[in-house]
Amino acid sequence: MSAEQITELGFAKGARSYENMKLPNLPPEQIADACELASFLADYSPSTDPLDYAVNQHLMDIQDWTPVVAGILLFGDNPSAMMPRKCGVRVSRYETREDDPEREHLKESYYIEGPAYRLIHAPVDKIISILSSISMWGSEGSEKRGYPPEAIWEVFVNAIIHRDYSISDDVHVTIFNDRIEISSPGRLPGYVRVENILDARFNRNSKLVRCLNRYRDAPNKDMGEGLNTAFQKMKEWKLKPPIISEEGNYIKVVIRHAPLALPTEAIMNFLEAEPEITNKQARILTGIKSENAVKKEFLKLRDQGMIERVPGRGGGHAAWRKVVAPEDLS
Repeated sequence: MSAEQITELGFAKGARSYENMKLPNLPPEQIADACELASFLADYSPSTDPLDYAVNQHLMDIQDWTPVVAGILLFGDNPSAMMPRKCGVRVSRYETREDDPEREHLKESYYIEGPAYRLIHAPVDKIISILSSISMWGSEGSEKRGYPPEAIWEVFVNAIIHRDYSISDDVHVTIFNDRIEISSPGRLPGYVRVENILDARFNRNSKLVRCLNRYRDAPNKDMGEGLNTAFQKMKEWKLKPPIISEEGNYIKVVIRHAPLALPTEAIMNFLEAEPEITNKQARILTGIKSENAVKKEFLKLRDQGMIERVPGRGGGHAAWRKVVAPEDLS
């Protein structure tokens, strides 16, 4: 392996952290005089000089005061313009449920940049704003609230603070009609695997994590519990747990709007609130993508005497309704 490949492997495995790399082309004033650092220290106790704080927290090299990556990510006025690597967030909204969306499905896209604390809050605000305009089919019919906000928050915070900043790419948030996908640059570090990710603890960017935790309203105040909280909130909302996967040099977390209940249970719960249900509505409700697979669920319920076809509705307009018990008719 070349020296460059060995360095990249060290970053990927977490043996080294890119946050400690020096940025020799930047003067110390890029941190010491930054607006974000002044704002942070206004709430910090005891009162501390900006330069002293940056040096004591090793956000600059103590020998020559050269800024390091962590310092610029935390307090640089515009890290995306100052860093030699991409480090922003791209939020995209696709009006489809397809796994491979076409360009024509792209409704809106936003690029967000800034110091780490703001880079966490601004994209989450944008995600919540986009989701507020999407109606979801839930167990009680059409509803606006599709996902627990705590789950979105915790997954996104993890994507920012644990990503590999040596990889020149942004964190990507893609919002579909039935799910949210959050892709973070970097492989799982050290001994962390998809199978043990809820139990393992490994900080790739310890300076970033530590300094963010010192904000008065810390985005990572429950250190080490973020993903566990996301899984718990999805369960409380009766939604299926997030799906975590490692794809190439990225970690992807998919938050689906799919109920924990069996498809037949979800369909019957829906019909408690709505007079009828179509195949399309059932696919959105259950997360099943196949029209034929949903049809089989309908037929199971029909054979049990639970539902029946709505008379006079065929083809693309076909729908099902609950069978009314004789005692209910009286």
